[in-house]
Amino acid sequence: MAKRSKRRQAQGGRRGNGQETVLPDVSTLADVPEWGDVAPTPLQGEAFAAWRDASEDPDGLEEGCVCRLDRGFPAVLTASGPVRAEHAVRIAKEADALRPAVGDWVALRRPEGHDMAVIEEVLPRKSEVARWRGGSRGERQVLAANVDVVLCAQAEGRRGISLDRAARAATVTADCGAAWAVVLTKADCAPSPEALAADVGALRAMLGPDTPVVACASLLEDGGEPEEDAALEALRAAVEGAGGSWGVGAVRALVPEGRTGMVLGESGVGKSTLLNALLGHEALETGAVRERDGAGRHTTVTRRMVKLPGAGVIIDCPGLRSLPLVGHERGLAKVFPEVAAEAGNCRFRDCTHGSEPGCAVVGAASRGAFTAEALDAWRSLAAEMRESAGTLDPDVRL
Repeated sequence: MAKRSKRRQAQGGRRGNGQETVLPDVSTLADVPEWGDVAPTPLQGEAFAAWRDASEDPDGLEEGCVCRLDRGFPAVLTASGPVRAEHAVRIAKEADALRPAVGDWVALRRPEGHDMAVIEEVLPRKSEVARWRGGSRGERQVLAANVDVVLCAQAEGRRGISLDRAARAATVTADCGAAWAVVLTKADCAPSPEALAADVGALRAMLGPDTPVVACASLLEDGGEPEEDAALEALRAAVEGAGGSWGVGAVRALVPEGRTGMVLGESGVGKSTLLNALLGHEALETGAVRERDGAGRHTTVTRRMVKLPGAGVIIDCPGLRSLPLVGHERGLAKVFPEVAAEAGNCRFRDCTHGSEPGCAVVGAASRGAFTAEALDAWRSLAAEMRESAGTLDPDVRL
């Protein structure tokens, strides 16, 4: 066992396709949080104590927080620094949703003569950002655990933003128990200050005025030629006039010290560029931008935690090509509570809130109880979840 672990860490683990997975040495990792930047909840502390008390070798167990996954192989932050780890056999046989994700607190052991720690237990999660992966017999994929706030990233451009993507990201986030905010990246690629202000206003109309909406330029936020500074100032004024906030500092304020955030967005929206700006140096690789749509190339392949100077911790994940909604009705109700409350008063239990008689939702909308943007998003996402629930195999439990 020790020989196999040494070979995997030095040369990489053998994958199913015959390729080797090279794991970076934990001593070379940069921007890793220090012990104390993250902390377990009281419930997690109690769970670890109970697991240790039940162990035959309690002195060999220690707490840790998964701070990185390289092709599925975890690096764990401990009181003595990060350590590379592997899963105990029992955990290795579990479904993906039950294996450690970045942000998870775990109980691990360092066997004598073994150069890798062994994760023996995943402690209870206070939240988990997860999506459905697969078809009728798919499963939940946990993207990150124990997250306090999710930054739903949307890229500005000639075509504007997608309200649907922002609504579904907020729905998934709300379902996991975390707070959410929207970050508009590449704000300087908007067609005009007026168009940018319209996007901010539409987001706030859909998600509610209490949802933070922050816009960031891709370049020249702290300098540049005078005319470029004037253009950015016009964008800033437009965003703030629409009720949003501007700049990297406003994003950093969403994740204060002692809190853990996560950036959630599609490939190419500029997450790595945003995180480099938050860190204050070029730590994450960025890709070239396509001229036809302004999207960047997918560059992040590792899930990892990074410590923000003067702020909390951010979990960086690869971009998602899709974010299907399966079983997120609770999250939808949290994002649109006024619509959800009225939906329970409809005459028919299977009301689609369209043209049915006695629809309380349509009646409330006509009275101005909620905005047209909120109603449109609710209808679309609720219909998607009804359809997806009908396609699942009968024995699949959400």
